[in-house]
Amino acid sequence: MKRPPSLQFNDRAVILSPAGKIDGYVVRDAAAVLDSWGLCPEISENALGDIGRFSGSVAQRLSDLQKAFDDPEVRLVFCSRGGYGTVHLLGKLDFSGIKRNPKWVVGYSDITLLHAALQTYGIASLHGPMAQHFSDEGAEDIAVRHTKSILAGQPVKYRIPVGEKNSHLNRKGEATGRLFGGNLSVFCGLLGSKYARIPNGGILFIEDIGEVPYRVDRMIHQLKLAGIFRRISGLIVGQFTGYEEDNQMYSPLSESIREAVSEYDFPLCFNFPVGHVKLNFPLIMGGIAALRIEEDFISLIQ
Repeated sequence: MKRPPSLQFNDRAVILSPAGKIDGYVVRDAAAVLDSWGLCPEISENALGDIGRFSGSVAQRLSDLQKAFDDPEVRLVFCSRGGYGTVHLLGKLDFSGIKRNPKWVVGYSDITLLHAALQTYGIASLHGPMAQHFSDEGAEDIAVRHTKSILAGQPVKYRIPVGEKNSHLNRKGEATGRLFGGNLSVFCGLLGSKYARIPNGGILFIEDIGEVPYRVDRMIHQLKLAGIFRRISGLIVGQFTGYEEDNQMYSPLSESIREAVSEYDFPLCFNFPVGHVKLNFPLIMGGIAALRIEEDFISLIQ
């Protein structure tokens, strides 16, 4: 797995919108943060478009992304937001340019599709905050600072205190493997495609927003039936937000996940700071990760 080169002063960064539409001020705020890092940000031609729920037609969104992938001078492809629509582009993208000149691709949520596709071509990428987060929280936000640090070549070193919420569901242990996954519903949508490569002994992480518990339960069992839990060495459950517990289910959402994987012995943790939340810590997709889960802390190093 190739890790793209660390960003340097005056490197070019392209902000684009491969899925949903976004307000212009949000993108301009994000560009200002990238500029403060010493980069040269530019906003792609169709990044601020508006066609229904999308930032542009399939051809427009594809054009922006393909140009950024192909341009050897572009060092960072920064996705403005997720939403829905990246799936329209996967079968049409040519990855030969980014294979020759690997560059960082940053985003999460619907951008899970790009991360998975890049991993099939041996290129690591960054699951991390996007333009709205940069705009709302600013350059001094901890997740933004972690993003800057990783893109500059610093290692990922997280030591997360275990809080009271769902701590009883954690399963202690250590695991080392290639990190993969991302948004649960988006990742499940890739199963059966050539982009759903499951690394043997990999560490899976999942997060989601707005999915009611029975749908999450169905997707967890979909992963189970696909044999994914038999092949991983660790499972990180991030933040599941924007839902209400369902009293018609046997168990609350987190407990239902724990029950679904109870027959396996891999280390397991809940409430890791990744997802549609302010504490959305960046993670290197496709990078080797060392996960350690103890009674009072969770550590992850890449």
